[in-house]
Amino acid sequence: MTKSDYYVPQGGLAPQTQLLTDRAMFTEAYAVIPKGTFSDIVTSLLPFWEGARFWVIARPLSGFAETFSQYIAEVQPNGGSEQPETEAGVQSVIFVVGGGLTLTIDGMQHQLEAGGYAYIPAEAQWALRNNTEDAVRFHWVRKRYEAVEGLDAPGAFVTNEKALAPNPMPGTGGKWSTTRFVDPSDLRHDMHVNIVTFQPGAVIPFAETHVMEHGLYVLEGKAVYRLNQDWVEVEAGDFMWLRAFCPQACYAGGPGPFRYLLYKDVNRHMKFPANF
Repeated sequence: MTKSDYYVPQGGLAPQTQLLTDRAMFTEAYAVIPKGTFSDIVTSLLPFWEGARFWVIARPLSGFAETFSQYIAEVQPNGGSEQPETEAGVQSVIFVVGGGLTLTIDGMQHQLEAGGYAYIPAEAQWALRNNTEDAVRFHWVRKRYEAVEGLDAPGAFVTNEKALAPNPMPGTGGKWSTTRFVDPSDLRHDMHVNIVTFQPGAVIPFAETHVMEHGLYVLEGKAVYRLNQDWVEVEAGDFMWLRAFCPQACYAGGPGPFRYLLYKDVNRHMKFPANF
């Protein structure tokens, strides 16, 4: 992996001389978790994982974003888990940003390196191990699968971003594109995890306002992002967490491409509360 492919958090701890002023913010409509907050002291450990720690950057919150959780995992050589998921009915996406790992899904082994993507269905038996000499870092997106009678559940698959052609947004001359790991017309899937790329000068030319919740982790570059009523500067390593209907837009000022890993919930009716 070249240095510019994906931002890889390293941990550590800021010095005592650093100013407290930062870009971190949490509002009723969105949160920004800048890369400087990914220190050693905010990591979490999880049951049945060895040699691993996790930055939890999104979790279901009542009244905010409720559909998903997202972690950045760091697994040391020989670390991993034979029982990574402890909750029934939860599907996962793994996206590797640095290093390599061995992923076993229902008895089939897969080798993933930077850019590697895996979809793991709910109830699949899976394990993850770092058999390399260097730490591996990856995003782990989790969502409870919403089954629909008459639709089969999607199967597991593994691929790499580099094997996929980006889909240009119509009318943008390729300046705005999306790398899709799942066919948008495949209604078996109730979440998408894509990579969105803006070339320098490209924009989202209106304030998107929609029902989907978002997690946006900046993999590369920098931009000014519209979140609700605010314009926020973001760069590689930052995470944006949006509740449903939060207005959003983007201006990618350059000098290089602006790219982010995007989660959104899709393809399902809106649930009514039990007492509605």
